[in-house]
Amino acid sequence: MRLIIYTGKGGVGKTSASAATAYRLSQLGYRTLLMSTDSAHSLGDSLDMNLGTEIRHVSENFDAFEIDIIHEMKTKWSDIQSYVVEFMVSQGMGNITAEEMAIFPGMEMISALFYVDQFNKNDSYDVIVMDTAPTGETLRLLSLPEAANWYVMRFYGTFKKLMALARATLGKVSSVPLPSSEVMDSIDTLKDTFQSVSVILDDPERTTVRLVLNPEHMVIKETMRAYTYLSLYNRNVDMLLVNKVLPDDILATEPFRDKAVEQQEHMEEIHNAFDPMEIKTCSFRHTELRGIPMLAAMANEIYGDSDPTNAFSKQSPMSFRTDGDVEMLVMKMPFVEAADVELFRVDATSLMVHVGSQKRNIHLPDSLLSAQILGADFIGDELIIKFKRE
Repeated sequence: MRLIIYTGKGGVGKTSASAATAYRLSQLGYRTLLMSTDSAHSLGDSLDMNLGTEIRHVSENFDAFEIDIIHEMKTKWSDIQSYVVEFMVSQGMGNITAEEMAIFPGMEMISALFYVDQFNKNDSYDVIVMDTAPTGETLRLLSLPEAANWYVMRFYGTFKKLMALARATLGKVSSVPLPSSEVMDSIDTLKDTFQSVSVILDDPERTTVRLVLNPEHMVIKETMRAYTYLSLYNRNVDMLLVNKVLPDDILATEPFRDKAVEQQEHMEEIHNAFDPMEIKTCSFRHTELRGIPMLAAMANEIYGDSDPTNAFSKQSPMSFRTDGDVEMLVMKMPFVEAADVELFRVDATSLMVHVGSQKRNIHLPDSLLSAQILGADFIGDELIIKFKRE
């Protein structure tokens, strides 16, 4: 199953780009699902139809739905929600407020990953196109499985044993409710889902991220940061879509002469920053079109006759290499200076890399658990961490 994720700054047009891509895929015969993880849904507007809490058939080979977190909590995570509500009420919080607080930020992302894992195991679709929230939320979505797995490996087994012991002892006298076996089973399901979906997200040929931006200076800078952070989390960014580009016939008119110069400067800035990445443009401006006609026209402008499932890059941003008796962890770090990176050895099994507002815990392979860190270098846009095995 192929997974294509669209993200970018709010308002750049990633929902329209996602919908256009999904429609083109369905026309090529792929069983396609278009899924929105943005709590401020606008997918139905692009499709010119109302989307409910269940998967909706759009056209041949084309399904779509918007994740409704309240519905998801009631139908899939009711055990966890009920426990959180019970716990908060026991601490003096009102019942209605507790129900609101029991919906944690990021639950849309967890539900999205749950669906990806489910559809992959059931062979329900050939391609999932994911329309995500603005960049910051998407980074949490894509880093969540690895972060969860890191904590699971260290703490979950001990936590589970302590809860079983507490239910047999404290549970009989404590006023604080303890998680039931059903709650722990739901947490087990989450744990297994994170581990399973990590395999999909880490495969650079199956999962690619496509960044959408406009030719504007502030948007370009945010897109550069997003590319850096996605590389940190080992997510393969294979394409850049520059949307809302004013076409030459409009720029040639007198009112837009200054805009033509500005747009040209911004397009040069984009190419200087991102070449040789695949860069596509879209000047689609037929606002009188809606629904399927709009998606068809936009897809044709972006992709022409090409197949959107083709991964324009198939290289993982993180890899291990060997040079004699030195092992190297190589991480792609575009737009980063050496002074911007902090590196810590958390323990024998993991490293923490801190860049800007993001940090990642990297679980080391068994062969490097007792290895000594020799140092780290920047060569080009790669961070190279060197180890020597004892």
